[in-house]
Amino acid sequence: MKALSVIELAKLYGMNRQSIYKRINKGDLSKNSDGKIDLAEAIRVFGEPSQRSNAEQSQATSKQAENYILRQQVDMLQKQLELAQERERFQREQLQAKDEQIESLQRLLGAPKPQPQAEQAQEPTPEPIQPTLQPMPEPKPIVQESQPEPQKRRGLFGRVIRAVLD
Repeated sequence: MKALSVIELAKLYGMNRQSIYKRINKGDLSKNSDGKIDLAEAIRVFGEPSQRSNAEQSQATSKQAENYILRQQVDMLQKQLELAQERERFQREQLQAKDEQIESLQRLLGAPKPQPQAEQAQEPTPEPIQPTLQPMPEPKPIVQESQPEPQKRRGLFGRVIRAVLD
């Protein structure tokens, strides 16, 4: 038979030495005359060492792996949340800038502000005007008065910029 010291037995079973000494003092476990414990005696009290330590190690390893995976998932979800919040913030800023541009262009052009949809739905719709066929009058020749300098025609964007600058 193989005899083990208390330290060796503690390592083999993954326990601390105090637990083994308590079992010896209670009388559950006995020492040989040389102060060592028979392996058969340890197996009787604690069970097979390989099964016990392997089961504990496999549980600890699986828990560590599960914790690692969960930590990775939490980190990934936090990054996704931060990106979504950043996109939302950017979209709101863009929308606000577009609204401000529309409002300033409406002021420049003197266009009426759009009414909310609820108010538009309540207004009565005007009746369509029936077209009547009437002969077109003869066009009159346009006499242009002499201008000191011919002005350059401008597009809509040029007129808006001119209005802003003036």
